[in-house]
Amino acid sequence: MKRSRTYVWIMLFQSVLWLGGMTTVSNAQTRSGSMFDVMAESLTGDVYEPSRWRELSLGSLFSEGWDEPWASPPAGDGGAPRQGWLNTFDGVFYRLGVATFNFADDYNNNGKLYAGGLTLYTPFNRRFELRTDIPSAVSNKGTGTNYEVSFGDLQFTPRLLLSESRNFTQSFNVTLRAPTGKVDNGTGVAAVTPSYEFWANAWRGLVLRGGAAIFVPYGGQSRNEVGARTTFQGNLAVGYYFTPHDRIPFGDLVGYVSTNLYQLTEGPGSKTTTVTLTPGFRTYLGSDWYLLGGVEVPVTDPEPFNYQILSGILKVF
Repeated sequence: MKRSRTYVWIMLFQSVLWLGGMTTVSNAQTRSGSMFDVMAESLTGDVYEPSRWRELSLGSLFSEGWDEPWASPPAGDGGAPRQGWLNTFDGVFYRLGVATFNFADDYNNNGKLYAGGLTLYTPFNRRFELRTDIPSAVSNKGTGTNYEVSFGDLQFTPRLLLSESRNFTQSFNVTLRAPTGKVDNGTGVAAVTPSYEFWANAWRGLVLRGGAAIFVPYGGQSRNEVGARTTFQGNLAVGYYFTPHDRIPFGDLVGYVSTNLYQLTEGPGSKTTTVTLTPGFRTYLGSDWYLLGGVEVPVTDPEPFNYQILSGILKVF
């Protein structure tokens, strides 16, 4: 049964890519060659040349950008680069990979949690990108008294760029979570999570980003055995860039605080609100490598954990 569900998820994921590709073909063939030329240039071309970028409006969502290779956007008028931080919403498109490792103390009042993974951002054109979250291992006590190790749940997130100007970017995303983990770890959850995300910079190195999402699990295993429930998720993060890019190993040094809110909308505990704060940083090490870190701390009761240490090493390609 679990293998059958995984197969359905793979087919759904392929269908999403096919539908996105159909829109690209209709425009790319008229002006810029084939869909595959646009994809290849987006994934392997020199997308960091500033002159290749131009603004995209919400009104031209279905008419512009689909036939153009992705181009990395410039810094905002304040001078802040468009970069990703740990435990925040993205808003912006990237072309990179980041390996992460997290440690949570007293996770669900039942010991410690260790989790690692790899996240890839692969743009196909100016309007469409795929984020892929590949877990490497999850270790915790989960629903039992002994530590269990599993692969975790694989996630695919098709992302649609709604609009992008010099100072503001917004996107719509749908995360498809496949139940590839073990129930004993509290994983093995099938879910769909639509979300809206934004990024903004208009004054010096100050950046605001965030958005809203709704986590919707489905299936007997997710809801009955794991206890996953529909949850509203909100994020708002503020950060400031202190150094220029070439100040290696402290280039593009940013300090930020990310606020995450989780509100159950059904079932037992539906009135429970969880809020966490994550002070974090990101710094440029040179040769397109970045170091990221943060500590997530709950500020409401009941606490899902005492604290969680977040770390990542990122490579732009």
